[in-house]
Amino acid sequence: MSRLSLDMTTVRIPTATYRLQFNKNFTFRQAREIVTYLHHLGISDAYASPYFQAGAESLHGYDITDHNKFNAAIGSREDYDAWVAELHAHGMGQIADFVPNHMGINDPQNVWWQDVLENGTSSLYAPYFDIDWRPLKTDLHDKVLLPILGDQYGRVLERGELRVCFDGGSFSLTYFDHVFPIAPGTYRYILELALENLAEFREEDFYAEFQSILTALEYLPRRTETDPERIKERAREKEIIKKRLERRCAEAPQVQRAIEKAVETINGHVGDPRSFDRLDELLNAQSYRLAFWRVAAEEINYRRFFDVNDLAAIRVELPEVFDAAHKLLFELVASGAVTALRIDHPDGLYRPLEYFEKLQLRCAKALHVPLPKDGRAIYLIVEKILIGDEQLPQNWPVHGTTGYDFANQVAGVLVDHNAEGAINKIVKRFIGHSLHFGHLVYAKKRLVMRISLANEVNVLGTMVDRLSEQNRWFRDYTLEALARAVRETIACFPVYRTYLEPGKPVSEEDRAVIERAVAAAKRRNPAIEESVFNFLRDLLLFQFPENLDEEQRAAHAEFVLKFQQFTGPIMAKGLEDTVFYIYNRLAALNEVGGEPQLFGLSVQTFHERNLRRQRDWPASLLATSTHDSKRSEDVRARMLAISEIPPLWGRSLQKWRTTNGRFKKQINDAEAPDAGEEYLLYQTLLGTWPIDLDGAPVPSVGPKFIARIQRYMAKALKEAKLNTSWIQPNENWDDAMQEFVARILEAGPRNKFLPAFLPVAAEIARLGAINSLAQTAIKLTAPGVPDIYQGTEIWDDSLVDPDNRRPIDYARRREMLTQIENVPASELMQCWPDGRIKMRLTQRLLHLRRENPELFREGIYQPINFGGAFVDCAIGFVRRHRDRAIIVIVPRLSSRVGFPPISDRWQDTHVVLPAGMSNLRDVFSDRNVRAENSQLRLAVAMSQLPFAVLQN
Repeated sequence: MSRLSLDMTTVRIPTATYRLQFNKNFTFRQAREIVTYLHHLGISDAYASPYFQAGAESLHGYDITDHNKFNAAIGSREDYDAWVAELHAHGMGQIADFVPNHMGINDPQNVWWQDVLENGTSSLYAPYFDIDWRPLKTDLHDKVLLPILGDQYGRVLERGELRVCFDGGSFSLTYFDHVFPIAPGTYRYILELALENLAEFREEDFYAEFQSILTALEYLPRRTETDPERIKERAREKEIIKKRLERRCAEAPQVQRAIEKAVETINGHVGDPRSFDRLDELLNAQSYRLAFWRVAAEEINYRRFFDVNDLAAIRVELPEVFDAAHKLLFELVASGAVTALRIDHPDGLYRPLEYFEKLQLRCAKALHVPLPKDGRAIYLIVEKILIGDEQLPQNWPVHGTTGYDFANQVAGVLVDHNAEGAINKIVKRFIGHSLHFGHLVYAKKRLVMRISLANEVNVLGTMVDRLSEQNRWFRDYTLEALARAVRETIACFPVYRTYLEPGKPVSEEDRAVIERAVAAAKRRNPAIEESVFNFLRDLLLFQFPENLDEEQRAAHAEFVLKFQQFTGPIMAKGLEDTVFYIYNRLAALNEVGGEPQLFGLSVQTFHERNLRRQRDWPASLLATSTHDSKRSEDVRARMLAISEIPPLWGRSLQKWRTTNGRFKKQINDAEAPDAGEEYLLYQTLLGTWPIDLDGAPVPSVGPKFIARIQRYMAKALKEAKLNTSWIQPNENWDDAMQEFVARILEAGPRNKFLPAFLPVAAEIARLGAINSLAQTAIKLTAPGVPDIYQGTEIWDDSLVDPDNRRPIDYARRREMLTQIENVPASELMQCWPDGRIKMRLTQRLLHLRRENPELFREGIYQPINFGGAFVDCAIGFVRRHRDRAIIVIVPRLSSRVGFPPISDRWQDTHVVLPAGMSNLRDVFSDRNVRAENSQLRLAVAMSQLPFAVLQN
C-alpha cells in the first residue's frame, strides 16, 4: 500500500496542482515519465482530465461511454497503476475529473445507450437517461429522436446510406460510422423474408427450429413494457433468441445465406425508391427515429449537455444511476489512487447539494473514515462559473471552484481602467457603432433559445402551462404567454442558475436573482400581462397555491428543478459561446465567468476578493489557463496590455485597416471580414505573435502559425453567429476570412502590414511578459491552491481548444528545469524571451509553498499600501502565519514605469511594511533586503527581477 493511501484520516489539501490533458497523444505511460519532473517543479498533485472510457479519438474525455472502464486509447489498468505508483513514490496525489451529468452516445461502446435504443422504454437503462418518452409530438411517443443524418431522412434512405447488417445472431443499422441496434421484436421483418428464402428446405430440422425462433419473437415482451418482471424477462429472452439464431446460422449455412439475401432485399436498391419501403417500415418500428441534424433544436426529446447532440444527460439523482456511474471511482478513492475530485458542470445536476453530500458520504465510506463535521471527507472542487459578485453556495460540502473566478479577477486588476473612455472611442470608430453588453447578452440568449435549445424551453413552457391549468386563478393564461414569460425570464437571468431545494427555505441570493430576472423581463415586455410574470416568479420561489395536493406540489417542484437545469446551458451558449466572440472591446476579458463590460478591477476590489476567498474558500483552485480558456494566460496577459497604450492602438488600427483593405471581399454588399472580426484578429495576432531570443517579434511567420490563426478565426466567426455559424455555414464568408489572414501574413517585400504591425507587437510582447509574471506570482502566493495548466510553466501562446491541447515538449522543459536554479537573476531578466524566468518564478514559489504549507493554507492575507511616483503601478500583500511571513510585490501598468520595470525605474516608489518586517530575505536571490523606517523602496525590492517575494 502506498504511503498516500495510509494517511487519509484527514482531508489532504494539495499545495499545487498540474493539469494533464489525457488522450491518445498523451497516455498514462507518458504521464508516468514526467512525474519526477513535476515533483521537481514543485507540484503536489496531478490534476487529470477524464480518463474513463470515451471515444478513441476524443481529445478531451468528456464524452464518456462507460464510467467504469479506463479509456483504452490512454492506457491499460496496468499503465494506470504504474502511473499512480510513481505519483505515490514522489508523495504526490491525484485529482480525478469526473463527469456525472452526461455520457457520449455517438459510440456503440456505450452499452447503456445502445440498450435504450434497442429496447425503448422496456430497457433496463431507460430510467438512466433524461428522456421525454411522451413529447408533444405524438409521432415521437416511446421513441428517441436521433438527429444525426446529414440530409432529410427520405433522401438519406433512398441514397442507400442506411444499411442493415447481420452479425453474431443480431441485426444492426449502420449509417457511415454510426451503429444502431435493431429491436429483437422487429427481427421478423427480416426473418420472415428469410423464411420465404428457405421454402425449399421445409423438411429440414433447421427449418422448424427457424420457425420456432420466429414464434419466440412473437411472445417476446413488447418494448413498451413497464412491468419490472416483464422487462427482466425481455432482457433475458432476447439474448437467448440471438444465441439461438447465431447457433442455427453456424449449424446450417442455408439459414445464414437466406438471412443475408433477406438483408440485401431489405436494404433496397438505389434508383428504385419503392425498394426501400421495407427498410422504412423496419426503421419506423424501432425505439428511435433518425432525423436530419438540423431538427434537433425543436424536436429532440432527450436532455443534452448544452446543445451537443452526442452528449446525453444521465439522471444521476437516481440512486441506481449514482451507484452504477461511480463504482470504479469509489474503488479508486478507496485504494488511494484518487485523492481528490473535480466535478464537471455542477449546474447541470438536478439537485447539486444532494449530489455533493452523497458523494462526500460515499467517499468517507470508501476511505473507512467517519464523515467530518463539515461534511467534507475528500478534497472536492467544482466547475462552478460565478459571475461578478456571485458566491459559491455556502452549504455545499466542497472546497471551492476550479478557478475561473480567480482568472478573471487577476486579469481585471492588470487592466488600466482609466483607459476605458479612450478604448470605447477607438472601438466605435473602428467598427462603426457601439455595443451595449446587456442588450447583446439578452438578444443572444434569445437567439440560442430559438435556434439550438428551443425544445428545452418548449418543455418548460408546456410544464408551466399544465401547472396553470390546475388552478382557476391562472388557467386563462395561454400556453404562448407562459412560454414567452419563461423565455424572457431566462434571457434576463443574471447568473447561470439558482439552487432552490424542495422543502428548504429559499436563500436570499436565489430570491434576489429570480426577482431581478422577472423584473427585467417585465420591463422588456410591457405587452405581456404582468400577472403572467408574477405567476412564474411565485412558482420559481416555491410560493405555490395553498390548495395543492401532494402530487400537484411535486409537479410544481419538478418544474422549478427542471427550470434550474436549463438556465445554465442557455447562459453558456448565449454568453460564452456567442457574445464573447462579438463583444471584443478588450477580448482578453472574454473568459468563462468574465464581465467584459466592466473595464478592469480596482486594486482594492481585487484585495477584497482575495480576503473573501481566504475567509470562505481558502482551498479553492486558482487558475489562469484551463482547457476551457478562450486563450492562454500569456496570450491574455499580452492582450490586456492594449489597455495601457490606447493612442498607439488607435493609430495602428486605422493604419492596418487602410493597408489591408485591399484583401477584403465583397459578399452580398458587405465587406468580409467585417470590422468587428478584423478588430478581434488584430488583438489575437498581438497576443500570439512569436518573438525571438532577443525579444524582437519575428519578421514573418510560417504556415503552421498562419493555419492556427485561421482555425481560431474560423471558430470565432461561427461562434459569433453573425455572418456564418455551425448550423448555417456561410462558406464564402469563411473562405474570405481564411484568405484575409493568409494575405496579410504573407511574407515578402510587398507586405505593407507587417512593417507597421511589428513595432506594436514588440511593445505588447514586453508589457505582456511583465503582466504574465505578475499574475503568476500572485497565483502562486494568494489564498487558494494554484493550478498550472500543462506546459504553461513557460511562455505559452495557445488559443481556444483544440489549440490548447497540442502536445507539450516536456523534454525541453525538463532540461530547462535542471539548469535553472543557479542562473543569475540578471540573466533571467536579460533572456526573458526563452521562458526560463517564468519557470524559475514558478519553481521557486512552488517549493516555497511546499516548505511552508501552513503559511499558504492558513496564513492571513493583508494588503499593503504604496507611495511615490508609481503608486498605482504595483500590487502587494503579506501572507502571515504565526512567526512566518512573506511579502509579495508585483507590477501592473508597467508601461508607465518602463521596461523592464526594475531598479531605479521605480524612482521613489515604496511600500509601507507592517511592523516587525524590516529584515527580509529575497527568496529568489537569497540576498538580504532591509527596509528603512518601515518603508521599502521598490527599486531595492525589484532591483533585478520584475517581481519580489520576500520572507522574514
